[in-house]
Amino acid sequence: MGRVTERRRTIRIRDGVVSARPDTLVAEEPLEIRLNGEPLAVTMRTPGDDFALAAGFLVSEGVLAAADEVRSIVYCAGATADGVNTYNVVDVKLAPGVPLPDISLKRHVYTTSSCGLCGKASLDAVRTTARLPIADIPRLRIEPALLSELPDRLRAAQRVFDRTGGLHAAALFSEEGDLLDVREDVGRHNAVDKLIGRALQEGSLPLSRVILLVSGRASFELAQKAVMAGVPVLAAVSAPSSLAVDLAAGSGLTLVGFLRGANMNVYAGEERVALHPEV
Repeated sequence: MGRVTERRRTIRIRDGVVSARPDTLVAEEPLEIRLNGEPLAVTMRTPGDDFALAAGFLVSEGVLAAADEVRSIVYCAGATADGVNTYNVVDVKLAPGVPLPDISLKRHVYTTSSCGLCGKASLDAVRTTARLPIADIPRLRIEPALLSELPDRLRAAQRVFDRTGGLHAAALFSEEGDLLDVREDVGRHNAVDKLIGRALQEGSLPLSRVILLVSGRASFELAQKAVMAGVPVLAAVSAPSSLAVDLAAGSGLTLVGFLRGANMNVYAGEERVALHPEV
């Protein structure tokens, strides 16, 4: 899909010199996610990987845990009153026998690209709906020196950010530090959903031997998505929220924040970080 970036005229002022020129901006458009034809949620996203985004969203909500639970994902033809397909409406159809979620899942609200899925910040809800429990995952032991290298590897893989400067990114790394996948989006939660959705489509859930790195802060929503996908380690270059720390501590998630160079804070699950000396 060629709508990841757009060009807009801008007035540039550099050292007092004024000029007019086009600038490359990241595209932002709404995506409506439908489940078996019924509207479920709307998020602002950067177009691209929309099917993975929808699948990842449903993993995060406890609806999906395996690729064979999806019958199809399609753009909705005739999404407008005029019958035009905008490629901004996606319908996920569940496989026969997969239960529909409780009606309370439906939000019918606008979700901004910065806040994630606000209004469902319930620790108990995540604990009770997680289908890929982290507590059952064999323990990893990650060296701090390996963690310190990951932000630079993520930044080097952000191709669209280089052109726009306006995207969040999320990446999956192996326990040896190899980059497995990276996604960019105007919304940090969308970037994570795209990663998780691709993993679902490839039959790779649970993501039990990986590190999830996000380019911004670690909100409750991102910790929720990590837990629901079975990710044992979530690292962020910025701060976590208090609720994210509470969720990590209660679910067994290792949560690392302020990952900048050799410096980092481990807020939960420190048993997966090879501390020297042991703490």
